[in-house]
Amino acid sequence: MSEPLLIAIIAVAALGGLIVVAQAALKGWSGWLALRHAELDRRHAVAAPPSPAARIELADLRERVRRLEAIAAGVDL
Repeated sequence: MSEPLLIAIIAVAALGGLIVVAQAALKGWSGWLALRHAELDRRHAVAAPPSPAARIELADLRERVRRLEAIAAGVDL
């Protein structure tokens, strides 16, 4: 083989390797960004205040529990 052909083959192989490494790095970066977006969405979902309907339902459930506890204790309401 002549020397210029060998250099060209090595250059093409190096370029191919660089492309593979770059694709893997971009895939990893995309995955990391998706993970961060999911964490931020979860953080915002937890911090959101309950809706008025949820508050009313929770108060109703607490009242039911209070009544059931009173019945269990034998107290007449």
